[in-house]
Amino acid sequence: MGSDNKPVISKKSLKQLFYNSMDFVIIDVEWPMGKGILCYYSSLADPTEANKQIDIIRQRALEKTNNWGKTAASDVKPYSEEELVKSVCSGQTVIIFEESQLMLTVSAPNTSGRTPSEPETEQVVRGPHDGFVESTQINLTLIRQKLHRKDLVVKSMEIGADTSTTMTYLYIDTIADKDVVKLFETKLEDVRDINILNTGEIEDYLEGSVYSPFPQLLYTERPDRVVFNLMEGKIALFADNSPSAMIAPVTFFSFFQSPDDFNGRVIIGSFFRLLRIISLVMAIFLPAFYIAVVSFHSEILPIELSKKVKLAINEIPYRPIFEAFILEVFIELIREASIRLPKPIGQTIGVVGGLIIGDAIVSAGLVSNLMVIVVALTAISSFVVPTAEMNMSIRILRFPFMIAAALFGFFGMAIGMMILTIHLLTLSSLKQPYFAPFIPLDTTRFMDIFLRSPYTKFHKQQKTFTFISKKKGRKS
Repeated sequence: MGSDNKPVISKKSLKQLFYNSMDFVIIDVEWPMGKGILCYYSSLADPTEANKQIDIIRQRALEKTNNWGKTAASDVKPYSEEELVKSVCSGQTVIIFEESQLMLTVSAPNTSGRTPSEPETEQVVRGPHDGFVESTQINLTLIRQKLHRKDLVVKSMEIGADTSTTMTYLYIDTIADKDVVKLFETKLEDVRDINILNTGEIEDYLEGSVYSPFPQLLYTERPDRVVFNLMEGKIALFADNSPSAMIAPVTFFSFFQSPDDFNGRVIIGSFFRLLRIISLVMAIFLPAFYIAVVSFHSEILPIELSKKVKLAINEIPYRPIFEAFILEVFIELIREASIRLPKPIGQTIGVVGGLIIGDAIVSAGLVSNLMVIVVALTAISSFVVPTAEMNMSIRILRFPFMIAAALFGFFGMAIGMMILTIHLLTLSSLKQPYFAPFIPLDTTRFMDIFLRSPYTKFHKQQKTFTFISKKKGRKS
């Protein structure tokens, strides 16, 4: 410390502060107000752009312009080690003035990254083909270009003492429910000191029921999908270095809608929406239904079909439940392997697993042909769901239903359906009803679940559900 209690700032002390890191650059610079020390991370800052900004600011200082250091890309603030570390680690270039104990921060980050392209997991036939990238600023640009509203509110919050991850959330002030926004902000404040890198890690803190098999937050990499949800009064959350937006609150049926429903014609969009609801039922209940019929209720089948089923399973040395588990686990192994391996190898694994090994299992008498057909239909049905999170939930749910069917037949399935329905009715997303419009009952929105209404009938902005305010006991 100096005689006037000012901290001594030197190149040596700054290097020690940043642990002599190789990419930490420190240079002496001349300035109208005295010597300064320039420092930045070469891996985060763009020195060419920083030099341009610094030349402009130096000229303003020479001309003795008021607030010479404050521009759209720079600011002047009192020096402190904490602020210095925060600024440099966020990609800013900093000039420190020891005499005045001030520091100039210049925002010139290295903007290298990929350009917006269509997300591989959310491809559409018609409509925009752009997608989010790892830069929040670019993502905000994509949304602002599609949504020209002055009441689109953008706020940010830094989370994590070590990671300092910037969480940016958006909502339309005149549409979003104020109580929902306040609850969302409160939940973010509660995790402010927890080290989080992306939106996936914060999901557990925002969900109402962590152990529920159903996702209560919707992920998307499509700007048009975010815009549609913002106009329904929802909130979108972004994290730095993450290409996904997290949307809340949502309903169960939000996961079965695709941008193609709205970009295509009414009949086509309605047909595929109905197809997804049917595929949901098949993906969860088809293996359990087959197991229950073969094990307990073969009398419901026509005599000719019943004979073929009995002949097919008589050669199998164990019960149908084990057949189903063998094939289901096999399908999951193929899927996981195809995702983790490089694309060319992953496609080969799918062909080899689906054709060669599948045929070998049947020829060896480990499973029947009918079970292969049932499991294949189930797998295809689950992949029809346009959202990856709900897709995985459906694939997990079929296993307890298979066990219930193997133990108690249709009665076990009925008990399982009752438990599942009760769970859906009691679930919430940011304290909003998850199974709307069934709870609370709103018959005017029933058709929107199964059909895509024509735009000519939209007289006001559609909402997924009616927001419920517990404090005021009202509906918005």
